[in-house]
Amino acid sequence: MHHTRHQHIELFGRGPALLADALHGCPKKMWLYRPAPDRWSIHEIILHLADSEANCYVRSRQFIVEPGSDSIEHSASDWASSLGYFHQSTRDAIALITRLRRMTHHLLRCLPDSVWHHTMNLPKDGLVTLEQWVEKQASHIPHHNEQIGENLAEWSKTHKPRKPASRLPRRALEEPVLTALG
Repeated sequence: MHHTRHQHIELFGRGPALLADALHGCPKKMWLYRPAPDRWSIHEIILHLADSEANCYVRSRQFIVEPGSDSIEHSASDWASSLGYFHQSTRDAIALITRLRRMTHHLLRCLPDSVWHHTMNLPKDGLVTLEQWVEKQASHIPHHNEQIGENLAEWSKTHKPRKPASRLPRRALEEPVLTALG
């Protein structure tokens, strides 16, 4: 396996973990915050990534099974505005991203060299090999993680961080707990 290809496959496989890391620092209450009317909220980014991952799952298999075919392209902005992202579950979306990415990652790791030269005609990119496509897909979640970081930075300018919960004195932890029966 080509070394760079291997790196792209592994980066692709780490996508959900990278997304989890980016989300970890973002208070849930800011997930609906939009830094500008034309920018997506974290909630919308997560739902976009789920739709994109479902397309990725199908397209990767199309590359393998139907080389040379044409692929339809979905308009991310039309999908976001028409599919009611606000009413969809981010928890379900993250689970979908994780499972589909895991399945596709395992498939990609097992492919023979010859399949990596299969091509598809993509509306935005023209004729692309599977290898080129995986390289682009590997950077998709990191690209949106940058947007998540930008949203957090903008939100933080007008929202003070919460103070961490105060720690109980050690003595309180050592005192016996009174029960209703006692």
